[in-house]
Amino acid sequence: MGEVARQVDGPLQPPIFRGGASCCSGGALSLADSNSPEAEFANFVAADPSAFVTHDEHGDALLHLLVEGMHCANCIRNIEGTLKANPAVLEARVNFSTRRLLVRWKEAEANAADLVHPIIDLGYALTPYDQALLSTAADEEDKKLLRAMGVAGFAAANVMLLSVSVWAGIFSDDMGTATRDFMHWMSALIAMPAVAYSGQVFFRSAVRALKAGRLNMDVPISLAVILAVGMSLAETIQSGEYAYFDAAVTLLFFLLIGRYLDNRARTKARSAAERLLLLKAVAATVIDPDGSHRSVPVDAVVPGSRVHVAVGDRFPVDGIVLEGQSDVDNSLVTGESLPIQAGEGTAVYAGTLNLTAPVVVEATKTGEDTLLGDIVRLMENAEQGRATYVRIADRIAEYYAPAVHILAAITFAGWWLIGTDWQVALLNAVAVLIVTCPCALGLAVPVVQVVASGRLLASGVLVKAADGLERLAGIDTVVLDKTGTLTEGRLDLVNGDQIDPEALQVAASLAISSRHPLAQAVSRAAGQVVPIAGVAEHPGRGLSANTGNGEIRLGSRRWCLDEEAVAQMAGSGDNLPELWLKRPDHQPVQFLFEDHLRPDAAATIEALKKIGLSVELLSGDREEVASVMAEAAGIDCWTSEVKPEDKVQRIEELRASGRKVLMVGDGLNDAPALAAAHASMSPATAADVSQTAADFVFQGRSLKAVIETVRVARFSQRLVMQNFGLAFGYNAIAVPLAVLGIVTPLFAAIAMSASSLVVCANSMRLSRRKGAAS
Repeated sequence: MGEVARQVDGPLQPPIFRGGASCCSGGALSLADSNSPEAEFANFVAADPSAFVTHDEHGDALLHLLVEGMHCANCIRNIEGTLKANPAVLEARVNFSTRRLLVRWKEAEANAADLVHPIIDLGYALTPYDQALLSTAADEEDKKLLRAMGVAGFAAANVMLLSVSVWAGIFSDDMGTATRDFMHWMSALIAMPAVAYSGQVFFRSAVRALKAGRLNMDVPISLAVILAVGMSLAETIQSGEYAYFDAAVTLLFFLLIGRYLDNRARTKARSAAERLLLLKAVAATVIDPDGSHRSVPVDAVVPGSRVHVAVGDRFPVDGIVLEGQSDVDNSLVTGESLPIQAGEGTAVYAGTLNLTAPVVVEATKTGEDTLLGDIVRLMENAEQGRATYVRIADRIAEYYAPAVHILAAITFAGWWLIGTDWQVALLNAVAVLIVTCPCALGLAVPVVQVVASGRLLASGVLVKAADGLERLAGIDTVVLDKTGTLTEGRLDLVNGDQIDPEALQVAASLAISSRHPLAQAVSRAAGQVVPIAGVAEHPGRGLSANTGNGEIRLGSRRWCLDEEAVAQMAGSGDNLPELWLKRPDHQPVQFLFEDHLRPDAAATIEALKKIGLSVELLSGDREEVASVMAEAAGIDCWTSEVKPEDKVQRIEELRASGRKVLMVGDGLNDAPALAAAHASMSPATAADVSQTAADFVFQGRSLKAVIETVRVARFSQRLVMQNFGLAFGYNAIAVPLAVLGIVTPLFAAIAMSASSLVVCANSMRLSRRKGAAS
């Protein structure tokens, strides 16, 4: 397969795996004409999709595909259910917003064709996932709907003019039968071609679904439009008094308006992961060993390459700045809008923006291994999961399609049996077919989930767990670790104003050669430092260097001071970490260090209390340190010198008393507590195992991400419940009215479309709200 791909001239277009029936789309959107070279190549790929298989770190096979013709929860259920029926499949998830299908399976037990073709047989067109192709497909679908709307609207306006004439003649008794029949035939000549063209949006989807042995919501819509036109044509042929071409075409026009607006609303709520992909650079400027520059696709850059990044460009790779100094918009990583200064040795990340000067970067991570790639995977994992509310909505939507047809049949039979004309009975049944739609219910949760994830991402919070927001909304207690969570987890020099600047520079010239946290703190405090040559590091003691005036030492008290001085200072300064500087002909200098609260820790704790949450501090540090930090942060309940098992035990105690706990921690020792809590968060600086156990990961120095996430979770839950209420309320009112004959087919079409749009609009309140809800 690789050889075939290399022989194709020009850029290779992603191939399409074509199928028969879509679920409830407006017909599967064709990304390539069936007679085009792209389609011929697609047929070849469909026969051998293994060319697009990748593998994860465990050796399991992966396929990332773009699914066409998928517009509701029922579609997702069909695709995932079909794939999971294969025992070789370990994971099958469809992202509602990006239309991305992820399949993970044991390759030894099944090949890619065994998985792809059952989905094609269901009627969904598949292509290897590509962000650019997704955007193109969405634009093409919008154009297709607009063309259909234009034709239906033109026809509806003209047929309505003829209908007004017929109605006027009937009520005035001035119109003869021949004139009325002529008007009806003129209406038929306009309406039927328009319905045949514009109705394809629904007809193709319905036919393909029926061929696959399934029902979808385009089946009742298509049936309603065809019945209205067919009944009108029958009346016209028989010279009947009434025809409903105006209702049929206008009905179709409003259905298309609803479908288009619904499509636009979904596009606006597209996933945070998809928006992140737009930050990915397309090309990179690589500097060759001879100094020449060449532009290559970003995926072709390998670690160790030297990459030139111009002003205004996004960094294409993760790397270290080798040359130059610039300001970098690092909001993707930190969640903070203030740019950072980046000079030699500064780490930069793919997707961040170079603002003020060109720089040269040595690539350390490329492609999917970059921080941007990691963030995208985290976001997609969260969005593609299934929270409890989503599963409830999916289960209800599953029974909608058969229930709609049964209810419409009962409505027709009931009105006919009580002696009503069959035309009126049929129109009432048509209204039931149209008004009963599960789309609002299917959108109730996913749109909120996607919008909430995007909002939190903008605040520097990554949502990892699909049901994380749902669980977080129910918490009543917050338990915080101290070091690295409540505090910055970084020791800083606290007595710098008492140290001679010359002594600080000498100490820093040694310290810059070490990665020890205390040495790095000295380097940060000194600013610009000129390193001393020949620095030796002595584990457990410190650093030394021989100069023309003798040996200089920076290290522990016992190593830098004589025994008498150590004995005299016993008991002093034991509460804070320290270093000593010893120089020939100079008095020893003491450097004291302290960890600091995060800048907004106290304000965040106060905000958590205001929204009714209890706050506790669990610290493994000494009592005197934990008490000072707890008091400074405004935490009344705290415990010191706790071990990892003690944290888990405390969380279990709180759970046993009926509490739902949010655990916020960063260290290896916090991982068990994070896993045991009802919901969990960790900072981006946390140990890998803690980030893995957490439901949310927040960036930057600010602790306000905790209160923001809690507020967004609570507001999201309210929106979900409101959406459920709107969806059920709509059906509770509209369906009985349609059965009773009060709702016309035209009004039913407007109401059905409006219900979906109202749910989407309600969900979008989360993105527009400036202050998160309490």
